[in-house]
Amino acid sequence: MHDVAFVLFPGRHHLITSFQVTYLQALLRGEVVDTDGRPVRCAPDARVVWALTSATHSGTRRNPVPAHRREAMIELVADAERLPSLVAPVPDVAPSDRFATTVVRSVELTLDARVDPATTVVACSTPEVAAQYAALGFRVAAVERDHPDAPRRPWDVLELLVAGDDAWHRLVHPAALRYYVRYDLERLVREAHTDPTVSSEGDLTETRDYATYTAAFDDASDRKWAQVAPFVRPGRVVDLGCAAGGLLERAARDPRLVESDLYGVDVSRHLIAEAQHRQAQGVFANPNVFFAQRNLLRGDVFPAGSVNTTTTLALTHEIASYGAGRADLETLAARIFAHTAPGGVWINSDVLGPEDPDTVVELHLDGSPDEHPAVDMGSWSPAQVRAHLEALSPAARLVQFARDFPALSGADWKVEWADPAPGARSVARLTRRAAMEFLYTRDYTDNWLSECHERFCDLTWPDWAELLTAAGFEIEPASGPWRNDWLVEHRLGRGAALADATTGAPLPWPDTHVLSVARRPA
Repeated sequence: MHDVAFVLFPGRHHLITSFQVTYLQALLRGEVVDTDGRPVRCAPDARVVWALTSATHSGTRRNPVPAHRREAMIELVADAERLPSLVAPVPDVAPSDRFATTVVRSVELTLDARVDPATTVVACSTPEVAAQYAALGFRVAAVERDHPDAPRRPWDVLELLVAGDDAWHRLVHPAALRYYVRYDLERLVREAHTDPTVSSEGDLTETRDYATYTAAFDDASDRKWAQVAPFVRPGRVVDLGCAAGGLLERAARDPRLVESDLYGVDVSRHLIAEAQHRQAQGVFANPNVFFAQRNLLRGDVFPAGSVNTTTTLALTHEIASYGAGRADLETLAARIFAHTAPGGVWINSDVLGPEDPDTVVELHLDGSPDEHPAVDMGSWSPAQVRAHLEALSPAARLVQFARDFPALSGADWKVEWADPAPGARSVARLTRRAAMEFLYTRDYTDNWLSECHERFCDLTWPDWAELLTAAGFEIEPASGPWRNDWLVEHRLGRGAALADATTGAPLPWPDTHVLSVARRPA
């Protein structure tokens, strides 16, 4: 049997344990047998190839440590142990029965070396993954699996870290532990795992269609920049909830900001990755543009008093919806106030709850609530959801909303149906807030399940004014509620009208949006 040149060691490698290093050293010395009981003979110059999987994915519970940190940790441990090693990053891929092939091909391209069953043994403890390598003809060394001296696999050790169990210190390799301390990775990992608002894939929701979401945000960026630009103070400009960077793309072209540093911050890994891709393509005219995946609610992002302008556009309703409601908005306001320089501003634009939100009104709708019962669309594809919703009348879509919105958003939302006059529209009786929640959401057929997580009407303008002044801001005169008449004509008013619940008389549409310019006193 030929001596092998490579020990292929695939994994995400967020931690390296002492056992792993001891095992790899024994493997290189020829002291290990494969899963078929055959001795593994390594050539004198054999090397361990650390296939660093999910290298393009970070900032999530599944991959809390970015690839460049993981690679550096591997190199540090290998150097400390004189363990001959090579590192080959492998892009993140969806689960597949061709995963082993993807890893092998990526390693070969990175190292420009032939990795095949004749030259390589695979060190892998995950049975399902090991089976894929075995199916390709590779011999497998089982590492931790069924080994009496391996009390924990690396991910188990990482979970001890998250749980605050100091036993992880004894299991991790000392060089890896020093590296964790040097870069405060323990905090990074724990925050990624304990953040209650972000999914395991690094986003607020797992049902969002990013193509349509990004396109919609980009389409509105010219209008949004025109709205906020007059109030922007040069210096350090931060766009919280930056999505794919559409607003900062406009800001980067503004001659007033040529000397400014522009920062985009978003909780979504997908959107920050797209923003950084655009930056690499030269989209931003200002070279001083920076992006970071962060959650401001979890901790400060910028030093105190260092930011001249913060913008939040269509963000605050998401924070209230996925977190603790107004309490999280108060936390956000406090953190923004803390990082705002004296004289600096926080500019917020978002949808708005109507005044007198608890007043019962009538919502007159085309169609009938009896034409189609509400259905469970949780397992449907986005295309199926969209096709179903677009076939419903406004009244039938309200029936579906009455099922999905309370279940997904947690809101206390109710509707009663009145008997309409012959030939008249259907009549729903509900609060003004409940009516506007439906009307704001009903046309998002591309992202219905995602949008039904979100509450648009938690705060009215008096609520916002109270929140901002309580945080210490002064409200500038340009601030206040306003009604988007385009939205009324093309969205809210299509097949729908508001009426007084007592007299049936038509009611005007309420203000739909808020613009607040909050200044920290100089």
